[in-house]
Amino acid sequence: MDYIISKFKFKDSCNLNREFVKINVVGTSSSGKTIISKKLSDILSISHIEMDALFWGPNWEYTSFKEFCAKLRLALKGESWILDGNYTRTTPIKWESVTTVIWLDFSFIRSLLQSIKRAIKRIIAIEELWPGTGNIETLGGLFSKDSIVLYTIKSHRRVRRKYDAYFKSGYKKKIYNLLGVDPQGKLNHF
Repeated sequence: MDYIISKFKFKDSCNLNREFVKINVVGTSSSGKTIISKKLSDILSISHIEMDALFWGPNWEYTSFKEFCAKLRLALKGESWILDGNYTRTTPIKWESVTTVIWLDFSFIRSLLQSIKRAIKRIIAIEELWPGTGNIETLGGLFSKDSIVLYTIKSHRRVRRKYDAYFKSGYKKKIYNLLGVDPQGKLNHF
């Protein structure tokens, strides 16, 4: 297998059906990881695994690291999958057999605006984030210390630096850096 580091847009991608088997979509908060992963899952007819759904329990309770790792290992047993999420402490588990990492690399402003837009949409729709958890975003939560908007502000630079370092280190997996791709529409270019 040739290892490459490449910057391209989705419409410039290669044949995903043959090349991408175990994919991890990563990026800053509100970069579109779940949207892109779900669309890829549908296109490729492979299972989609959302790390947040493995991590968050009812009433915003998180699972212990040990339990989270066990859930992740079990979810990654399949031959083909697309995993969305970062959770840096789990990198040795999730990248043990990954064939491709897709990095959604967007500007701070774009991610911040997306986090605000998404939070407001979820608040208005009273949308349960992960089935069976009862977890919803609230107006009060939007302005709390646990706000997704605040998390985006605090974590964006750190997450971008982390993945930029993977690029520069010559990490031995296929890493694609997708710059400026609109996760709402450009996926149709596959």
